[in-house]
Amino acid sequence: MSKVDLTRLRALAHHSHAVITEHQDAGGAYPAAPTFSAYKGYAWLRDGSFTAEGISRYGDVASADRFHDWADRVLRGRRTQVDDLCAAAARGERPADSTMLPTRFTFDGADGSDPWWDFQTDGYGMWLWSVVSHAHRHGLDLERWRGGIDVAVDYLVAFWARPCYDWWEEHVEQRHVSTLGAIHGGLTAIAPYTSVPVLEVAERIRSLVDAEGTRDGHLTKWLGSSAVDGSLPACVVPFGLVTGDVGAATLAAVARDLDVDGGVHRFRADVFYGGGQWILLSALLGWNLAAAGDTAGAWRHLRWIADQASPEGDLPEQVAHHLLHPGARDEWIARWGTVASPLLWSHGMYLILADELGILPKNTSSARRPE
Repeated sequence: MSKVDLTRLRALAHHSHAVITEHQDAGGAYPAAPTFSAYKGYAWLRDGSFTAEGISRYGDVASADRFHDWADRVLRGRRTQVDDLCAAAARGERPADSTMLPTRFTFDGADGSDPWWDFQTDGYGMWLWSVVSHAHRHGLDLERWRGGIDVAVDYLVAFWARPCYDWWEEHVEQRHVSTLGAIHGGLTAIAPYTSVPVLEVAERIRSLVDAEGTRDGHLTKWLGSSAVDGSLPACVVPFGLVTGDVGAATLAAVARDLDVDGGVHRFRADVFYGGGQWILLSALLGWNLAAAGDTAGAWRHLRWIADQASPEGDLPEQVAHHLLHPGARDEWIARWGTVASPLLWSHGMYLILADELGILPKNTSSARRPE
């Protein structure tokens, strides 16, 4: 690697940290995108959990702490709501989707007034994984976030098996493998720190996915499907739902069906902004390749991501170089404006992959050095 190339990649990591921390709300929330019309004023546990992981790897403990403090505070504020939902489930009732916890919150922890595809459980598992990962990395006491942890655990144990919207706010009628993977990852991570038998649930998830969420040796988009989704690599790294042959076959299937020149699509039928290539999914696949020892493949994705940055260094949600359904793009531009940029999740994922490849400052990263 040339010195100029390495300098460019490191500069983008520094800028990614600056973008994330500049836009972090005073209360700790990471806004999904500070200016995009449909996301402005909202924070997702999903986006924020991965963004916090990137910031934690960068070495900014205080910023990640503030995010986890915010998530803990928001979830503690939902204690009564979760208790009521769990009690209803214990009575054999099925609470309406509208009564479930939301997938995104206003910065003060409220539901918000804008209609959204809100019932999604993945973020609660992601936050458990993220807060445990951060605490382990920096030697922190998880008791600081105990109240929120307990709420997330109780909610997931009660409702892990229920169909809900996926990572992309679609198909509420399905049980999505990436959602199950996120829940598995969170419950497995928190298992040593809770008296709730979460590993029993994690094993039930694994058995269910093995029976109904695997086709031709790889994971599928949802139970009973044959398609793949760009979020599925998360079921390998970091969530550990599958390993070995199934994990390798899943990465291969995602690369075959969705990776074009280093940029990864969400899924083949994606029409959102024409179905472009997503920065964060390219980083996710690259992260998995790095963990599997394919450093050349991981570098390919890191460089592709860096090539998508604006002249100011901002990373968008997706790019339009290779659209799956180009005729649908103008409809979304008319509805919500141009693609979200900067997207904090994109910048957070770049930091994660940069750390995996060892280009973050040495005092904040223990990953491999560049080859």
